Amino acid sequence: MTTDIRNGQLFEGTRLAYFPNNTERFDFTFNGTTKEIEARMGDIPALKMAAPDMDGLAIIAHEAKATLLTYSDWQTFVGFTVHKDFMQAVADHRDNGYPQDKVRERYSRYSKALIAVGDGHGDDKALGLETELVAVNNPYTLGADQQMEVALTYQQEPRRDVQVEVYERTASKDVTVTKYRTDDAGHVQFPVTAGMTYLVDAVVLRPAPDVETTLTSPHWESLWASLTFAVPE
Repeated sequence: MTTDIRNGQLFEGTRLAYFPNNTERFDFTFNGTTKEIEARMGDIPALKMAAPDMDGLAIIAHEAKATLLTYSDWQTFVGFTVHKDFMQAVADHRDNGYPQDKVRERYSRYSKALIAVGDGHGDDKALGLETELVAVNNPYTLGADQQMEVALTYQQEPRRDVQVEVYERTASKDVTVTKYRTDDAGHVQFPVTAGMTYLVDAVVLRPAPDVETTLTSPHWESLWASLTFAVPE
């Protein structure tokens, strides 16, 4: 069983080697038990392990350590807020008198992948990530006319009426993106197609708690939740 850590978009991105100083959490949940993944420094793929000797649903969780970035220009930051539906952040940034030429952000990623071992039966579960996507039903055992349902949380509470993006990739690597909004329970439902791979993505954008404490402190923090899975043929 192997899994890459990637940083990118549209299912494309740099394959990242495993380094413990870049990792807050990396674990494997199967049959109700969660164990830390014992990766070696520099491993590509980051996860290389023998599959369990019984059928079930494996949950891989990876939390990257926070990284700082500075936007190259104001319009790039504005474009990000438009894309992720955080336009209020633009007004708040201006109202607080923050600079527009060097917008600084601290970002962290909370990634999960669901992998079928054998028939893949079982359930996803909340693992306590600060922001997290949890599959309500199992993509490997869905009925032919059943939609996929995913729950989104932030600090273990439902995120209601927020944007979620679903990336669908075909076997030929073509990717389509569809935007949804969570309901009052923090859930989204969407159709899936056999043979496709899916990446579900949702972002929290919040003021940085240490804003302006130093000359290089970030103005904003973004927390990225993702969930990757496939739908069998």
